[in-house]
Amino acid sequence: MKKMSSDDQKPGLVITVTESIRLFLLSASIDRRLSEELRELALTLSSAANAPYKQIRSIWMESAFDSRPGLISLFSGSNFIFTSPKPREKSEELKERLRKLKELAERKEYQELVKDITPKKDLNEPFSTYKDQIGFGLHVALTMFTGYLLGYFAFRALFNHSPIMNSAGGILGLVFGMLLETFLFIIRTSEPNLKSPSSTSRFKKNQ
Repeated sequence: MKKMSSDDQKPGLVITVTESIRLFLLSASIDRRLSEELRELALTLSSAANAPYKQIRSIWMESAFDSRPGLISLFSGSNFIFTSPKPREKSEELKERLRKLKELAERKEYQELVKDITPKKDLNEPFSTYKDQIGFGLHVALTMFTGYLLGYFAFRALFNHSPIMNSAGGILGLVFGMLLETFLFIIRTSEPNLKSPSSTSRFKKNQ
């Protein structure tokens, strides 16, 4: 008697064990002409509700011709058992990536829901461009220089061309110009309705 091959031991197609199959397996389990391995297998399968087709067929082929039933009659009334494949396990890296994508999607969905009730951020911040920064610097320098000249000539007219007093007047005018520019800057940045001309033109263009 030949031993079962590795292909015969694989489950493969699974069928239901009918009463005729059960009786055949019980008789095969006590058939001395079969190998001990096949007899043990037949005894095990006889008490199961489902069994691999290949294993039953292997026992049937090794059984004596005069003691075995016909193959068609043996499997008559038996049904196929279909099993779903085991779902593939996701890697930890894939799970982490899916989690981040889910969080990103939920965040976007939330922002879409509250966009009508959430105040829009003012993107026109002061000095947001190099052009604004350079323009502001030149404007401050011009204001301070003008204040220095006004103070210088005012003190020159009042104190009879005294160099010390003239310089003091220029410095005083410079400080006054710097304070004036600081005050104007605070007003521009604290008032939301006041926008620079470039910001206003960009807003109209977007409309």
